[in-house]
Amino acid sequence: MEHQTTRILIADDHPLVRGALRQAVANAVAGADIVECGSLEDVTKALEADPDVDLVLLDLAMPGVKGYSGLMMLRAQYPGAPVVVVSGREERNVIRLCIDFGASGFIPKSTDMDTMQAAIRAVLAGDIWAPADVDLNGPVDRDTAESVRRLASLTPQQVRVLMMLSEGLLNKQIAYELSVSEATVKAHVSAILQKLGVESRTQAVIAAARIEAMNDLSAGALGD
Repeated sequence: MEHQTTRILIADDHPLVRGALRQAVANAVAGADIVECGSLEDVTKALEADPDVDLVLLDLAMPGVKGYSGLMMLRAQYPGAPVVVVSGREERNVIRLCIDFGASGFIPKSTDMDTMQAAIRAVLAGDIWAPADVDLNGPVDRDTAESVRRLASLTPQQVRVLMMLSEGLLNKQIAYELSVSEATVKAHVSAILQKLGVESRTQAVIAAARIEAMNDLSAGALGD
């Protein structure tokens, strides 16, 4: 039986970038069914409507996304949908962290069209793709690796709550935003503290901020 049409979701808030990615996908995969999204909310709506996608091309910086939160939420909520980060950030540590958070690949936006098409085909074939000069198997800082492991264990809703804690929202404000009870929010906060191995909301926010800070490290932070 022949495989159904390949379905690929492009998530970027810039129409020009989406257009370029659409062209790359169309050239890489004949007859692909391409869905475009301009925000993380659009992405989750598209996946709720039809979670059976073959690939998500995700920009790190989009409305509704802070740092790696979008990637973390998609990997937690839709583990069967491979995600490739397509970003203007090209630092090796950022690429490595995206892979550690569960991305199936990382394509810098400066990548030429032929290489981008090859990357898309490689991931669809089940490979992990990153620029050739990025060592995905090299040593990584143990504290960072442990932080990534703990953050990656959060459920999608816990990721949302943690991001709202980072913005300084109170439990009742978070409850309102998520349309849940304050008791539910308190339960999420308790679970977050336990999973992150911290004792207070402030420490949880600091733990999340540590990974955010990795965005600002030099490209050679993980070794050349």
